[in-house]
Amino acid sequence: MLKYLIVTLALWCAVGHADDWKPRHGVENAKIQMECIEENPLSREAYTQLENVIFLDEPDVRKYVTCMAIKWGIFSEQQGYNAERLARQFNFGLSEDEALQIAQSCIDDNSQKSPTDVWAFRGNQCVMASKFGDTIRAIIEAEKKKLRRTRL
Repeated sequence: MLKYLIVTLALWCAVGHADDWKPRHGVENAKIQMECIEENPLSREAYTQLENVIFLDEPDVRKYVTCMAIKWGIFSEQQGYNAERLARQFNFGLSEDEALQIAQSCIDDNSQKSPTDVWAFRGNQCVMASKFGDTIRAIIEAEKKKLRRTRL
């Protein structure tokens, strides 16, 4: 009986721990971005392009993207992107089913054995070419407009 209680408790803890992940937004997201820029310095051109939501396929940008995805908890060096977390991180108003479908379409098993940064970047390019990317660009553009208005 005690053996079953321990197994049940262990399973309950594992399930509870798996659900602890939450999307990163706001201040937490900005902190992660700054950490990844410090850990993976970008060229001036790459940084300028990144501000315009253009990801150059260069080693420093790929490493930055990988850093962000790992720190967000949506990518692991062993399994790649996690579709459920990816859908939750970038779901800005889509149905759960549609967000998960988009996320799953960007998952690959890295059968070509690409280096981690290339694998993470490939997934990022897929995300940015989807409705997630459209929404991310729209949010960033709206934020830029708001900043311009406050400066006037």
